[in-house]
Amino acid sequence: MTEYRHEYKYQIDAMQREVLKLRAQGVLERDVHAGEDGTYLIRSLYFDSPEDACFYENEDGVDPREKYRIRIYNCDSARISLECKEKRRGMTKKTACLITPDQCESFMEGRIPAADWRVSKSQERLFYRMRERNLRPVVIVQYMRTPYVCAAGNVRVTFDDAIASSNAIDCFFWEDIPLRGVLPAGGSILEVKWDELLPSYIKGQLELDSLQWTAFSKYYLCRRYNCYGGVRI
Repeated sequence: MTEYRHEYKYQIDAMQREVLKLRAQGVLERDVHAGEDGTYLIRSLYFDSPEDACFYENEDGVDPREKYRIRIYNCDSARISLECKEKRRGMTKKTACLITPDQCESFMEGRIPAADWRVSKSQERLFYRMRERNLRPVVIVQYMRTPYVCAAGNVRVTFDDAIASSNAIDCFFWEDIPLRGVLPAGGSILEVKWDELLPSYIKGQLELDSLQWTAFSKYYLCRRYNCYGGVRI
């Protein structure tokens, strides 16, 4: 697997989503990590500097850039991942490590855990980089993902629905939290990721050239349209 991957995002409406899901099912396999209905819930806690550098770097298209988040699936605290996502020349790389619930609580309170004997090398590197940028938690991003995969090209196609934001950072592990949608009703984000080559039959099946490409991340959209006190209202 290559270190950096291609990642294209498209904003689609409800009708496009249903048609493209049917098309994806014709050439891709369902992700084994999805539930019986083919989906799973993603909830991420994103971090930014006091100057909101990550937000404005995304808005201005700064290259390279990076952002940090803590991610859980289906509101399950048994597996908590701290991640750094880097973007360079239109390609992305994700560095991740597992953290404990206690460490996550520290992050939620705006305290980056200290480097001691309990901290792994991978944790220490991410903790140091976050401390260097003086990052603090700013918003929760939540959505329902329907993922498909293909071994050829290590392709991953995902449909992200019900994208919503919340400032209830203290409630990160709660099953129900106050949320606000950030896209028009029925709107979704289609993401297509691959290593070196996207097979032409997949590109053709999904009719990617006819879709509305977007450069903005879900983090940016949730901060931009968060009515609970995001960067801009």
